[in-house]
Amino acid sequence: MLELVGDFDAFLCGDDAITRKVIEAALPKLKLISKYGIGIDKIDIKACADHGIMLTYTPGVNHTTVAEHVFLLMLNTVRKAFEQFTAVRKGEWKRITGHEIFGKKLGVVGLGRIGQEVIKRANAFGMQVIGYGANYWPEDFATSFNVLRANTLDQLFEQSDIISLNTTLTAETRNMISAAQIEKMKTGVVIINCARGEIINTADLLAGLKSGKIGGYAADVLDEEPPSPDHPLLSAPNCLISPHIGSRTFESVERQAMKSVENLILALDGKEPLARVQLAVPRFPSASSADPLNSDTQKNERNKNA
Repeated sequence: MLELVGDFDAFLCGDDAITRKVIEAALPKLKLISKYGIGIDKIDIKACADHGIMLTYTPGVNHTTVAEHVFLLMLNTVRKAFEQFTAVRKGEWKRITGHEIFGKKLGVVGLGRIGQEVIKRANAFGMQVIGYGANYWPEDFATSFNVLRANTLDQLFEQSDIISLNTTLTAETRNMISAAQIEKMKTGVVIINCARGEIINTADLLAGLKSGKIGGYAADVLDEEPPSPDHPLLSAPNCLISPHIGSRTFESVERQAMKSVENLILALDGKEPLARVQLAVPRFPSASSADPLNSDTQKNERNKNA
């Protein structure tokens, strides 16, 4: 990014790291960073605030696509499907007895847009849903879809057969799952991670997979992307990794692209974008001071938008 920055008024960025060095190298012309997607953990928000750079993002564009990917990973893992598909292509007739997800207890961490879409599909599969939301709990939705509320994460970990992680990466959720939490889980638990790799301690996860405490781990994210050839999860037992494609469908890509570009055009034109992160120093005085992520509701809204 340091090699690319230069005479630009705005960045339209995906998953590249927009660090303080990158932002300061783009000054004084840079006015706006328009995020393609909803994850802003790779952008230095404080640096944006310090230099009056507006930051926009695109909530509500990929929750359907990501929720479908959660179930793609879940079904592949509990039925050992990918392993058997691959064997057949190699000329082997390998048959493995898997499990149903019907009647299983699904623990959903994070009840924002993606978590809610996962729960809708879990209901259709006849699963029992346990939910945990530290900062956001949609009471009416939970009642409608028979979601049992876990008072603590430990309670969810202890009761769930399968766990789906759908929360944002923050200082509080980094390494949210480590050896102590894994020890509380059922033996053979399956964990699905379509959130961020850093939510789980990789070394402790690997130990759980090797011991059999964790029966399966399927993720669309890693703590290192793209991973080095010797990343331990690439060869871990009962582990399935997809290359961060949970939101990559033609439908979702179009929605993300249109919304991120519309944000960019509106902001550069001095108008209020569709969605922006509230910063200490607004860059555009002509834009409305009303903001969907104001200081009183920012944490709640970010969890809802996950």
